[in-house]
Amino acid sequence: MSFPDLLVGLDSPDDAAVWKLDDTRDLVVTTDFFTPVVDDPYDYGAIAAANSLSDIYAMGGEPFLALNVAALPPNLPVEISAEIIRGAAEKAREAGVVIAGGHTVQDKEPKFGLVVLGFVPHGQSFTKAGAKSGDRLFLTKPLGFGVTTTALKREKVDPADLEQAVGWMKRLNRDASRLARAVDLLGATDITGYSLLGHAAEMGKASGMRMRFSMDKFPLLDGAMKYARMETFPGGAFDNKEFFGGNVTFADGIEEQRRMLLFDPQTSGGLLMSVPEDRVDEFILKASAMDQPVWEIGFVETGSGITVE
Repeated sequence: MSFPDLLVGLDSPDDAAVWKLDDTRDLVVTTDFFTPVVDDPYDYGAIAAANSLSDIYAMGGEPFLALNVAALPPNLPVEISAEIIRGAAEKAREAGVVIAGGHTVQDKEPKFGLVVLGFVPHGQSFTKAGAKSGDRLFLTKPLGFGVTTTALKREKVDPADLEQAVGWMKRLNRDASRLARAVDLLGATDITGYSLLGHAAEMGKASGMRMRFSMDKFPLLDGAMKYARMETFPGGAFDNKEFFGGNVTFADGIEEQRRMLLFDPQTSGGLLMSVPEDRVDEFILKASAMDQPVWEIGFVETGSGITVE
């Protein structure tokens, strides 16, 4: 069947579905949920909410309504459940989003997230197909969330490193999205479970372009290399390497632990944005004015696949 008002759906690798409402607005819809990545229930709820909201921001939208999605063990103390939901509610309030309800089922392991709706100007969604040759690639959060939270699970994490990771994971991608909108970008995605290289591979394939990165330009959490050398990678990192690694060419001399950090699954990671050459100066100036961190990590060129130098 044909649905002409479904502008982004199953045929696209993008971060959310997009439906045309009228000649001025499109509706952006997404959902995400996952098991706890940290021990503190409030932080878990806030991170889950920021992560769910991120898909709307990655499409260039502004979220306005959400529903909770929860699977909770029947023996979980009500105080913990309440803190998870409170963390999500306060993060949603920060985003200007109303949580209007939701659904809860019982499960052996906690799972939590949101269904989120947002608006985007008609026909102006950011997509993974928006990267063009000559664009420069920028990232808005450091890497290393997966390897750090796995160090927590293995009781090897430094509290200061964990605090830094949690702070970044709780940070909304709202300002990064508004920055992209302010300079009329077309190509963007958020870096989550498929890792930096996985999501970059999707972006390159959708755009029909090759992505070229500089290893020494990637921003990393303070403890990321330490935990990489301790081999505290989550299982998903190895899955990402197996699935996406065949499309990646690494320069000789890049150690295996550094390579693996680029396959590290990120929870509530930053936006990867493709910025046309003639807008880079404006982009950097506006980012500074908005106090929005950005790191230039590479560029787009003709071809296919990914190169890391």
